[in-house]
Amino acid sequence: MSVEVLPVPGIPEVRAGDSLPGLILGALERAGIVLEDGDVVVVTQKVVSKAEGRAVPAGPDGKAARVAAETRRVVARRGNLVIAETRHGLVCANAGVDASNVAAGFLTLLPEDPDASATAIRAGLEAATGRRLGLVVTDTFGRAWRRGLVNVAIGAAGLPSLVDLRGTTDAGGMVLEATEMALADEVAAASGLVIGKADRVPVAVVRGVRPLAPSPDRPARDLVRPPAEDLFRESPLQAIHARRSIRRFGDGPVPREALVEAARAACTAPAPHHTRPWLFVALTSPAPRRRLLAAMAAAWTADLRADEVPETVIARRLARSDALLGEAPAVIVPCVRTRDAHAYPDDERAAAERDMFLLSGGAAIQNLLLALRAQGLASCWVSSTLFCRQETREALGLDDEWIPLGSVAVGPAPTEGPPPRPDLDPEAEGFLRLD
Repeated sequence: MSVEVLPVPGIPEVRAGDSLPGLILGALERAGIVLEDGDVVVVTQKVVSKAEGRAVPAGPDGKAARVAAETRRVVARRGNLVIAETRHGLVCANAGVDASNVAAGFLTLLPEDPDASATAIRAGLEAATGRRLGLVVTDTFGRAWRRGLVNVAIGAAGLPSLVDLRGTTDAGGMVLEATEMALADEVAAASGLVIGKADRVPVAVVRGVRPLAPSPDRPARDLVRPPAEDLFRESPLQAIHARRSIRRFGDGPVPREALVEAARAACTAPAPHHTRPWLFVALTSPAPRRRLLAAMAAAWTADLRADEVPETVIARRLARSDALLGEAPAVIVPCVRTRDAHAYPDDERAAAERDMFLLSGGAAIQNLLLALRAQGLASCWVSSTLFCRQETREALGLDDEWIPLGSVAVGPAPTEGPPPRPDLDPEAEGFLRLD
């Protein structure tokens, strides 16, 4: 088996509305290249975007505004560089917004549907040549663990972009358990050897591509890793910015190991005197949850009636609590104790010592919330048990030394999350003072 990569020079400057199949066929004829059955034609995203009218003015707010509009989710950010997920699910620098090989003051955006673009170009080429072809639309992406750019497939038609070899055997007869080959990416990377921004060669023909196993055609969108499988979904800093209080959860349970990992992360919080003064009571079954909610409801009702709060308001508050803590797949009650606090003779230092432990409990809760977020889980801290500490201790079977610090509702992230927070300037808004 051998593979040949042929550059296709002579593609003129592409403008909105141009027929890419026509331009490619003309360049192939001038280069003396005759397409054969099984050839894969590779086309860069830049010319596809130009033909589809995706070359746009930078606008009054510049590139940053275009990047924000094309971004579905920020994965990482450093200075002016944004690694973002686009609406296609692609993770790339600046959401694919690019200023190279385009007129001054203009930017190119990714095609609206790169797989559909590949399908249309392939159909035009096959109709004109009578050949059975593959078509790959490429872009250059960086990689998280390696330096340099490489061509990858963002659109594909007429070939299996992903070849599933699981269940087949290797040369030694061992059964492959996890191997999936990104065939379209391999074709795209090969084309990068002859395609170059400075060479004005936006098209190549890759000849001799043979899937390693019989596989159906699959679009390039199948190369996008599903969120549930993504172990590196966002940077630590972005996770802190993106964490939100969620009051409606997705379907499914909360894995036990996720709760263990979250508690392990929570126990890295700073604490006074080299102590670990925390306890996290995770309620994952109905009985202890009902016991806690009933105790809280009784305490709240008594207090609110004593304050002459109307019954309708009491009922509404109880319903809100039941809707969040009662329906969440899991509830964690974080607690802290102060038994290791130093004894001071004066009230001021004694109170400060107690505050140190309470602050440590708050830090542990923040770590807990962030660890849940890092594992793809949603959460919401509510202050509920702070107002009925004794009832909470009795419902959970805790000693009097434990101080409940609210409750954390936990569950799978909803399909539609909350809108992103607006950018915050802490200095301008008075949250930061730099002296």
